[in-house]
Amino acid sequence: MATDTKLPYLHAYGNINKALEKIKAAATPDRFSQDFLEKTLGMTGGGSRPVLPFLKRTGFLHQDGTPTDLYKEFRNPDRSGGAAARALKAGYARLFEMDEAVYKRDSAKLKNLVVQATGMDADSSAVRSTVKSFEALGSFAKFDALQAESGSPLEEGPEDSGVEEEDAGPNGRAPGFSLGYTINLNLPATSDAGVYNAIFRSLRENLLKDLQ
Repeated sequence: MATDTKLPYLHAYGNINKALEKIKAAATPDRFSQDFLEKTLGMTGGGSRPVLPFLKRTGFLHQDGTPTDLYKEFRNPDRSGGAAARALKAGYARLFEMDEAVYKRDSAKLKNLVVQATGMDADSSAVRSTVKSFEALGSFAKFDALQAESGSPLEEGPEDSGVEEEDAGPNGRAPGFSLGYTINLNLPATSDAGVYNAIFRSLRENLLKDLQ
């Protein structure tokens, strides 16, 4: 199946920052419409109209305009950065396929990747707007937060005991490794020394030899 080479962008890319900041502040609507954009978020004019398709392409809105879980997560200050990173990866999947660290690249390298992915003229306004739109959304993204949520690069292994299995000696104990034991006995009250001798002989034969 052919890969879609179209990448989302706004010529008025400054509206991306404005819209996302306003989304954080406003209550989540049942449906994000042009009316909501204009009356609630206060974004009017022809330059703001492409905001809706941009939000759909980047995973903030379903095709019918209802906010996705990503939209709601983006409004959570504790998870906003990770949500924006996922939106960037969703909208610009082709660039991430070409370079998984594309979000770290400077504008010149990003432009080269956009030209390669889309086949557009390097000097076209669409290429410039695509680069600037990527960077606008990317300014909200925190990929370290995304990695922390996934847990993979931050997972810690079990605590190191300091004893490697191959160093284990007889009985499974590592050389130079010793344990101390405390044994408490409740001895019967008796004047017969034979009773005590029998108790300690039994300890020596059945317990202490296993600890040596």
